[in-house]
Amino acid sequence: MSLYDWLFDGLLGLTMLWLGIRAVSGGELLGSIMSFIGLGILMALTWVRLRAPDLALAEAALGSGVTGALLLAALNRLRGAENLRDPSDEEN
Repeated sequence: MSLYDWLFDGLLGLTMLWLGIRAVSGGELLGSIMSFIGLGILMALTWVRLRAPDLALAEAALGSGVTGALLLAALNRLRGAENLRDPSDEEN
């Protein structure tokens, strides 16, 4: 492995660590979901670097694609439910 491979893998690992921490401890839900989706994409790239294309495709499709879409849909429904709340409930 060349020096550039080591640097790329190190940067990839640090970015994944940062996105993982941001996804778990982020204050804003949308930012956490976007971090989770980015983490899934970088995980797919990591599997490609490890020469496991079947796992890379599964991670890209499930880890960032389907799961990210489900989380975004859940956030949309959550925000919709907050908007439909009766204002008189907040007074009591």
